[in-house]
Amino acid sequence: MKTVRIGCASAFWGDTNAAAAQLVEKGGIDYLVFDYLAEITMSILAAKRMKDPNDGYATDFVDHVMAPLLPRIKEKGIRVVANAGGVNPLACKKALEEAAARAGVSIRVGVVLGDDLNGRRKDFADCVEMDAGKPMPPTTVSMNAYLGAIPIARALAAGAEIVITGRCVDSAVVLGPLMHEFGWREDQYDQLAAGSIAGHIIECGAQCTGGNFTDWELVREGYADMGFPVVEMQASGEFTVTKPAGTGGLVSPHTVLEQMLYEIGDPRAYLLPDVVCDFTGVKLEQAAPDVVRVTGCRGYAPTDTYKVSATYPSGMRCAALFMIGGIDAAKKGRASAGGIVERVRRQLLEAGLGDFTGVDIHCIGAEESYGSHARAGASATREVVVKIAVQHPNPKALKLFAREIAQAATGMAPGFTGYFSAGRPEPHMVPRLFSTLVPKSRVAIEVVVGEERLAVAVPVAGGFTPPPPEAESLPSPDLSDAVVVPLIRLALARSGDKGDHANIGVIARRPEYLPCIRAALSTAAVRSHFAHVLAGGEAGRVERWELPGTDSLNFLLYNALGGGGAGSLRTDPQGKAFGQMLLDYPVPVPAGLLAEAG
Repeated sequence: MKTVRIGCASAFWGDTNAAAAQLVEKGGIDYLVFDYLAEITMSILAAKRMKDPNDGYATDFVDHVMAPLLPRIKEKGIRVVANAGGVNPLACKKALEEAAARAGVSIRVGVVLGDDLNGRRKDFADCVEMDAGKPMPPTTVSMNAYLGAIPIARALAAGAEIVITGRCVDSAVVLGPLMHEFGWREDQYDQLAAGSIAGHIIECGAQCTGGNFTDWELVREGYADMGFPVVEMQASGEFTVTKPAGTGGLVSPHTVLEQMLYEIGDPRAYLLPDVVCDFTGVKLEQAAPDVVRVTGCRGYAPTDTYKVSATYPSGMRCAALFMIGGIDAAKKGRASAGGIVERVRRQLLEAGLGDFTGVDIHCIGAEESYGSHARAGASATREVVVKIAVQHPNPKALKLFAREIAQAATGMAPGFTGYFSAGRPEPHMVPRLFSTLVPKSRVAIEVVVGEERLAVAVPVAGGFTPPPPEAESLPSPDLSDAVVVPLIRLALARSGDKGDHANIGVIARRPEYLPCIRAALSTAAVRSHFAHVLAGGEAGRVERWELPGTDSLNFLLYNALGGGGAGSLRTDPQGKAFGQMLLDYPVPVPAGLLAEAG
């Protein structure tokens, strides 16, 4: 029975460069894939291309990962797929071919083109923002469609040994090779869903092998040599998740499931260009040590649109960090930070520059991110790091702010120390995200393999019917002899962002705990718990879905991140800590149920 083994060596641009060598030497893989891109990365790469027409791609991929590994990759017959092309995939192809020539390796490189729509921005001027319906901004730094797996499969079929893409959905770097190897048709939706779910599980690298894991103490001894993930897929769509033998980390149903729930929104309708995935019936089974079998993936026809993410300049920002210690450190830190902001605000108004358009003060160490749920006495901590982030359309205003930080050391509260900037902080452009939908029929895709250029046709008809809103089940378990325990006793959690929305997956440690978790974590309860970060009114709503196959729940907290990503001034603009914050939530549980669990 044919199987295909695919290892993922990168979760983002900045991930360890050592993972690729680990997978090449120890993974027994057929394909090596990389995920480098995020919305903020695209704006950074677009700015780099504006300065240098030969830049705009993930240079680490060429210089520090592929260049030293090319001889071994060629020798082992491993094929590579990476979205390292950023906003300039042809330049990435050229640099990789030059690196191969220097290494004495002959290798055929393919590129997927068509995602970059910024040059055609006027053609899509009628598009509106997905959530709020706002019009297209007048200026964009980048504008890219999330392409799918079909062009990658086409490049591989044309003989590419390495395929470089620009923006594509993260899971496509896995699904593309599987479509090519197994000949999956474009309407074999269950298989396409399985390949996409496999890609989603491994796209964040070590996050499915014990990284970012709730039960981190089970894994900490392996942090120095974390194993990166490998999926082994069968033509039927059944697959396993594992890691190279002898590496750190852990592959268990819980580590895999935390990543499966990561940033998925509605688990019944995870929208991708090639397929809509349904996670609700997925089942995970420990097949062997560090091997998890995944079954039950279901898929449906995709939509007729591509998601398009554009970034546009939205003023400037500047941030400063300093430590303040001693009695009432948090009070002193907030008083000092407030004094700095007010001092600069007065100077701005006197100079006719206008007020800040955004200010965020956070005393890190005083549990301010917990809002009203901070522990009693947390504000009395004897040391905090104070973060001040400000936003203004004029960089002159931010340079004035930067000049006024240090004076607090002698002119404000005692204990000011540890000024963490290497000199004065510098203003930076705020790239804000604009997400929209465009018809697939209006996006032309082609692949370049070697010197050959080929048009790629993809299905454009769509056919997906959105599921109705899920009714919230509110059972009433018998709690006559209840004890109250923190959620972490009963569940694991993983959180992340979807634009300005926060996603939290909650996993019952035992199936019998789920009714109590479900009863405690109503949408109203979760909304109340995170009221301090949510937008007001209906904009700050919370949705909840159930995944019966894995005894888990998934929550989406709308407009909870202060704009999200690089557009937010908050300390946690991606909601990475939200899952950990929810694990403190008090849950009533029958005492006998805990006794049975031991």
